[in-house]
Amino acid sequence: MDTGPALVSILRQGGHLIASVHTALDDSQMDRFQSDLIREIGQYRASGVIIDVAALDVLDSFASRTLQTIAEMARLRGAETVIVGIQPEVAYAMVELGMNSEALTTALDLEEGLVYLQRHGRHPPRARGPGG
Repeated sequence: MDTGPALVSILRQGGHLIASVHTALDDSQMDRFQSDLIREIGQYRASGVIIDVAALDVLDSFASRTLQTIAEMARLRGAETVIVGIQPEVAYAMVELGMNSEALTTALDLEEGLVYLQRHGRHPPRARGPGG
């Protein structure tokens, strides 16, 4: 059964997951995206997650809170999260509506998000030898 184009694609690149949101998601779709992404962090042992929202021209309060929740859940699973591609109109609306985005790490685009994760991302603990 064809359900049409994917609303979100999650790709693996090295130790990172890149989730591209292709269209606005309703609340149940956001919940599904959250659970799928958190599951894949564990499945692929991802140390970093980039969520690309460049295709969105609206980010409502539920979606904003869900992104914050995803970032916190990912952190608890050992992965750093960066939100990329926030459109100027979306950023303006978020500020005007008083949405708290302080807990989110953001970058201009996918390239800057990858650079951020390479510099600041979590790395698995190194095994210590005897006496270390």
